[in-house]
Order: sequence, then structure tokens, then C-alpha cells
Amino acid sequence: MRYYDGLETQTSEQRAAYIAEALPAQIAHAKQLPGYADRFERVTASEITDVQALATLPVLRKSELSNAQKPGNILGGFVQKPLYEFSHIFQSPGPLYEPGGTGHDWWRMGRFLHAAGIGRGDIVQNCFGYHLTPAGMIFENGARAVGAAVLPAGVGQTDLQVRAAVDIGTTAYAGTPDYLKVILDKADEMGESLSIRKAVVGGGALFPALRQEYTDRGIACLQCYATADLGNIAYESSAQEGMIVDEGVLVEIVTPGTGTPVADGEVGEVVVTVLNPDYPLIRFATGDLSAVLPGKSPCGRSNLRIKGWMGRADQTTKIKGMFVRPEQVAALVASHDALDRARIIARRNGAKDEMIVQLETTLSAASDFDGLVKSHLKLTGNVELVAPGSLPRDGLVIEDQRVYE
Repeated sequence: MRYYDGLETQTSEQRAAYIAEALPAQIAHAKQLPGYADRFERVTASEITDVQALATLPVLRKSELSNAQKPGNILGGFVQKPLYEFSHIFQSPGPLYEPGGTGHDWWRMGRFLHAAGIGRGDIVQNCFGYHLTPAGMIFENGARAVGAAVLPAGVGQTDLQVRAAVDIGTTAYAGTPDYLKVILDKADEMGESLSIRKAVVGGGALFPALRQEYTDRGIACLQCYATADLGNIAYESSAQEGMIVDEGVLVEIVTPGTGTPVADGEVGEVVVTVLNPDYPLIRFATGDLSAVLPGKSPCGRSNLRIKGWMGRADQTTKIKGMFVRPEQVAALVASHDALDRARIIARRNGAKDEMIVQLETTLSAASDFDGLVKSHLKLTGNVELVAPGSLPRDGLVIEDQRVYE
């Protein structure tokens, strides 16, 4: 079967109808949870039927999730089921706790593995960690969804990994992009030939040169974009033209530090809404940068595509001993009707920090904004007024030009 299911090739009208049914139901479910009680108090679930309406809801940040997690309420009131009804409870750095399930494709990774050609008859050497964090179980759950067997290898003991791959005849690899090369090089050193012909990777950058090396070895390697909180968000297909958003999530690209969507093609922060009622994260800010790609994938899958991971959105920068955050820059822009966009530049002027505040506006008196800058950024800076549309649309609202050598 070419596609995982019929959702992948929906028309835009079919997908809109699907979202119009699933999204209000998820919002209504979330409104019943303590974690959303205040933030959704005035939200009418039946009115949230598309991503445009979704954009009116507040963004949920990881720091808010972490702050809500307390002993006795370790998932912060963002789930309905008691802890013991989940299959797994994971701990990610922070610490931040996440629930996990073993139901069919609970993490939505099966769609990616299917796109990579993995299925019944394959044995996946799963080299993601199984200790505390969920990556290992995320990929194992996906492998089960497509009917593949799993060698739960984890990380390390590479000589034993090679021995197992040879003895079992593993046909596919799951893990970080770099570790597959470690295994292959160790196999060469041991004089062994492996049967791995497919690789699904995440958790790090898959550089073109490394992908080409795998291709030269006869291994088709594709990557996904997933997080411990959300599971799979987007994935590559054989077309290798951007990442296709999974059918179980809604993705928005917003100006960092805000919940305001950017124009298609502009770089911004990835905000994700999950349609899984077990853990309904609504407008969850990943802190990652990406951008929407136009059109649909040549592979025939019709959902939204993004460029993949393009860096971190958290641009908090210390200038003159004070932290300046994207949220402050967003508040500065919102405070004056004549401001369209802002960019803060930190640089050195001799032995001192200097802050340049570039503001897109049709006004001409820079001094008119000195008070607003001081009020919102808590610092004085050199205000430069620029024409609307002239600032780069690269996702940066704070640019640090200082050289640390």
C-alpha cells in the first residue's frame, strides 16, 4: 500500500471538514481539564473550527507546562486520566514529565515509518534511548503500528550492536543521524556486512553529506521532526522535499515570543496542536524555528509541508547585563499602532554593549519611541526607523552580532 491511510491524500476541502469536526471536539475536551480552565474560560469550543480561529487562543509554553507540574499533580492538570492508566510516564530534562501510551500508533510515528518503506518483514534496530525519555518507545510504537519487529538496542555497546545486527539480520535502523555511521564503521572494522537498507532518524541534524554517505552504502535515510511532548510532528517522504505535517496535529508558524502567525514562507516559531485526547496540548510552542513550503509534496501526500528544523526560537539575549526576550519585543510592537515589526540588534561599541532597535513604521521621528523602548525592554537603545517590509523575514527578532573570542 503506497499510503498509510486515506487521510494523507485528502483534498483541501476534505481536510478542512476533518479539522472542523476534530478541533472543536478537542477544545471542548481540553476545557474540562484544570490546566486549561483559566486560559479557555471564555473560549467557545464550537467556534474553533480552523487554524485561523485556533490562532486566537493563547500559546502554551514549555515553561508553563513545567511550572504546573507539582508532586501529586505531576502532569499539571493537562490530562484527564490518572497516572496509573497511562502505559508509561517519562521524564525529560528540566525535569518535565510526559505521559505515553501503547495504543495503535499513539505517538503517530507509524506514518513516518510507512513513508520510509518500513513494514511487515522488517526488523528495526531501535537505537533511541529507552531510559526515562520517550524516544525509544516512540519509535517502537511506530514500528508496531506498521507490523515491523524491533530490536530494542538503545545507545552504546556498538560492538554488540553490530553482532546483533548480523545475527538477527536487522533491515532498518532508527536512531540519531550520526550513530548509524558509528555502527557501520564498527561493522567495517569487525569485517561484518550488515543488512540495513532503510533508516529513520531524528533528534539531530541529518547533514546532506551524511545522507549521501548512507545512500552510497545502499541505505535510504529519511528524517522526522518529533518531540517528547508531542510525538511526531512532520516527516520526510521519498520525495525529500521538506517535511509533511502529520495528520494528527495542526502546525502554525508564528512570530517568536507571540502567538501571531507569520505569512507563509516566513521563518517563525513552530506551534503545534495535538488531536490526541489523552494528552491534548493546544497551541504548544516548541521553541523551534521553521517555515511553510508552498504546494504539496511530489509523493502525492497533500498536507502542509514545512522546511524542517531551522534553529531555536528562544533568542533571549543579555545586553548591558539585562535579559531581552522575544516576548518583550512583541509587546513593544503591540503597544503602538504605527509599528509593524521590530528587530533588536546587540553589538559591541568599543568595550561596551550597544543595543540597536530597528522599527518598521511609516513615522519619521525616532525619538517618539524612546520611551516605549525603555518601558518594554528596560534598556535604552539607538532607535532606527525603517520602511515597512524592509526587515528580514528570517525568524529573528533579537540578533546578537557580538563576537565572542
